Amino acid sequence: MNYFEYMSGPHRQCAIVAHRGVWKDAPENSLLSIRRAIDAGYDIVEIDVRRTADGEFVLLHDETLERMTGLGREPEQMTLTELTSLGLRNRDGGPDNPVTGEKLPSLRDVFELTRDRIFIHLDIKDRHVIPEVVAFATEMGVNRQVDVWADLKTEADLHWIRENIVARDVPFIARTHLEDADWSKQVKLVFELKPLICEASFRDLSQIDSMQQRFHDAGITLWVNTLDSVASPGFTDSAALRDPDAVWGRLLRAGFSSIQTDEMAALRSYLKRDSSEASRKAAAIIESAANIDRMHDDADRSL
Repeated sequence: MNYFEYMSGPHRQCAIVAHRGVWKDAPENSLLSIRRAIDAGYDIVEIDVRRTADGEFVLLHDETLERMTGLGREPEQMTLTELTSLGLRNRDGGPDNPVTGEKLPSLRDVFELTRDRIFIHLDIKDRHVIPEVVAFATEMGVNRQVDVWADLKTEADLHWIRENIVARDVPFIARTHLEDADWSKQVKLVFELKPLICEASFRDLSQIDSMQQRFHDAGITLWVNTLDSVASPGFTDSAALRDPDAVWGRLLRAGFSSIQTDEMAALRSYLKRDSSEASRKAAAIIESAANIDRMHDDADRSL
């Protein structure tokens, strides 16, 4: 199954998107954190991609290497060989986390690791590098196992996306910001483009509720980010740990079918409980209907 087929599947469970891999016991964006996401059976792993001085690609979120390696340089100023020799600090880096044996990984090594094992959400930090990364994924034969995303806020964005992404055989996520004053214009652009996936942030969940059927009818699946630092108001991982139904449950009922999180295990536990509860309710409805039928049969026999 490729990414297009997976996301379009009408009966799939909500996709669990592992943010920078399983990084709470491994360096973020490391091969180890990605391998642990694979071993855990998560659906998608999110990774951050930057271009090197010699036109290759490595995994790094920040503009400099300081947090994850202690080196105050920009990755774009260094070669692939220089970058992949750097040891990564554990977890989310910083001086309080020790340097590990894990090295800064190349995107090539990531694709070799993940091929046919897990889907990848590529957060490419420079939008103008996206076509190069897509070409590289195509060259490696994994372009239908990854996605790329970009903001879709203006007509200029729509034109750029059509010219540089839509024409290529790669899943695309359009990001729309419903908390912005021009949110209705952004939504109009999404329905004009009809991407495979729309990542939506919002000021009020009712905005999504009111358009849920429109997204469904357009064949657009909804993606949401519950990371504490960027989530929509009140819909954070921390809030979900306290009351998962008030956060993840409400998002699911609003139509979201992919959740990017740092709390993958907790989300999986919630989804299992939610699925079990739905099964129990369905069984109860079936049993109730069967009881009604039996009552009718008994009444007929008594006549």
